[in-house]
Amino acid sequence: MQAQAPIISIRKATKRDAQGILACLRAAFEEFREAYTPDAFLDTVLTAETLQERLKTMSVFVAVNSDDEVIGTIACNVASAGEGHLRGMAVSPSMRGSGIAAQLLNHAESELRRKNVERITLDTTEPLQRAMRFYEKHGYRRSGRFGDFFAMPLIEYQKKLSPDH
Repeated sequence: MQAQAPIISIRKATKRDAQGILACLRAAFEEFREAYTPDAFLDTVLTAETLQERLKTMSVFVAVNSDDEVIGTIACNVASAGEGHLRGMAVSPSMRGSGIAAQLLNHAESELRRKNVERITLDTTEPLQRAMRFYEKHGYRRSGRFGDFFAMPLIEYQKKLSPDH
């Protein structure tokens, strides 16, 4: 007898998801703590206060299991006319490889498409090689722009949305 695949749903995050989101971010990024500057790590995994600000300024989504536990998250917003931005994507380490990241990404892209976004950007850091490969597999390409993320190089990726997807 085959094991049942876990039932996963993606929904807009609420304030009651805050502890689950924070735990998911910490679990997902803990292995990279030593590669990050302390301020960069804190900005990545958030605090209760910075998460509340993100919930106010961005659309934050969570992937939850059948027990309503947060096992993944992503945030998106319209950054400027026609341009959206992704931030804070994380999947619990125990759920990696299960397709949740792709579901979260598709959900955020659909949200931005509904808001008439034609191009999506995201920023990542050099230690996140697996994430870079994931984004490239899903149509994101390096834009050639680099920034500073708390004394770490920040690499911008972009994707042009096609209106029919």
